[in-house]
Amino acid sequence: MLETGQAPPLTSEPRKPVNPLLRRKPVEQMVAEGGQGEGGSLRRSLTMWQLTMISIGATLGTGIFVVLGTATPKAGPAVTISFILAGLTALFSALSYAELAGSVPVSGSSYSYAYATMGELIAWICGWCLVLEYAVSVAAVAVGWGQYLNELLDGTIGVTVPEAVSAPLGEGGFINLPALVVVLLSMVFLMRGAKESATVNSIMVGVKIVTLLLFIGIGVMGIKSGNYTPLAPLGVTGISAAASTLFFSYIGFDAASTAGEEAKNPKKDLPRAIMLSLAIVTALYVLVAFVAVGAMPWKDFEGTEAALAQIMTDVTGNSVWGVVLAAGAVVAIFSVVFAVLYGQTRILFAMSRDGLVPKVFAKVDEKTGAPRTNVVIVSLFCGTLAAFIPLGKLADATSIGTLFAFGLVNVAVIILRRTRPDMPRTFKVALFPVTPILGAIACAYMMFELDSATWMVFGGWMIVGLVFYFLYGIRRSGLATAEVVTAEK
Repeated sequence: MLETGQAPPLTSEPRKPVNPLLRRKPVEQMVAEGGQGEGGSLRRSLTMWQLTMISIGATLGTGIFVVLGTATPKAGPAVTISFILAGLTALFSALSYAELAGSVPVSGSSYSYAYATMGELIAWICGWCLVLEYAVSVAAVAVGWGQYLNELLDGTIGVTVPEAVSAPLGEGGFINLPALVVVLLSMVFLMRGAKESATVNSIMVGVKIVTLLLFIGIGVMGIKSGNYTPLAPLGVTGISAAASTLFFSYIGFDAASTAGEEAKNPKKDLPRAIMLSLAIVTALYVLVAFVAVGAMPWKDFEGTEAALAQIMTDVTGNSVWGVVLAAGAVVAIFSVVFAVLYGQTRILFAMSRDGLVPKVFAKVDEKTGAPRTNVVIVSLFCGTLAAFIPLGKLADATSIGTLFAFGLVNVAVIILRRTRPDMPRTFKVALFPVTPILGAIACAYMMFELDSATWMVFGGWMIVGLVFYFLYGIRRSGLATAEVVTAEK
């Protein structure tokens, strides 16, 4: 395999006719181009722990702070088991991500993996799904940040942001200013460079982990053994239903794979970061859920959005702890916006370098080593979406886009093992090919569990993406314009 920085070997053979929809980008070429952008290069500055914090930052947020109110009534005290089942489902895809991140250590995540294994059209579809997933996710999470900010302000100084400037048109206001502010703050930090951004993210992740550990420490004092019986009042069906809901609390563990060209030692550190982040998030989820259902009867969770804050207030008899948890939630959601926005810019960077989207997204600032123009464009788009557009069902499209990308990664592992069996791999999926097959099946199952409205949004987005590809990307692709097309064998 070529070392980073080496160009792939060129041949003097004439161009071979290649179906433009099936042309693949050789792994060696991807690695050789690693970090190279328009006018500058990304800088390899991220350690394994910083990569882990990026994945935790993108995952650990709104899910655990609000999910108990919707999942617990479905499973009862067995919601803890539901978290474990959801984590095991995510583990199938995480193993595949870990293998590919170590084998193809580049930016772009599942988009790049699909490009190397399934061809340009599938890669484009995957990348287009990721654009939907990340953009809508940033906007939806930013909206949630405004709600927690109001709780914090009300509990500390007794004021809230007026509805006219804290809700979009059609939902009682004119603009969701807090949502716009949190996206713009993230933009400012991201423009400083990957290393500086990772430091800020690590601090925020540390704050939200401490907040959840504080909840566990206080909440355990309020546990009543009677709250755990019966363990599964709604049976196995309830546990499964809750697990399907909770799976989406794990979305984001793949964020480290978008930093493949800014990691110091990507082949070793990316797989470790992905697996470690999933382990930490799962452990926190299970512990928080176990303490929560022990401290509050499971039926009381119905319709309770701020269950954790309520439990802390009830156990201590002091509302100040609810305010502390609200402050932790504000930081937690901020870090999700920050980390997901980072991932979005790096995916577009990879797609731009390949010629599938305009070159402006691959322009790198020489001083900071960050794709600053990319960051500004993406941030303004997501900020506008969060500030003015009522998201509604559009937010559910995040789930279907993520599951589609996860499914493709599981398939990509199987293809790369078959086409490149001798490729050096720093991490290998256990029980191959059973594990990636189960991962792909699990993703397909959950996709088909989503409602028809979500599928309509997804279908419309795909149509727009295909139109863009056939009018723009198929002719401007780097593989289309190259003098020689090197086929990977």
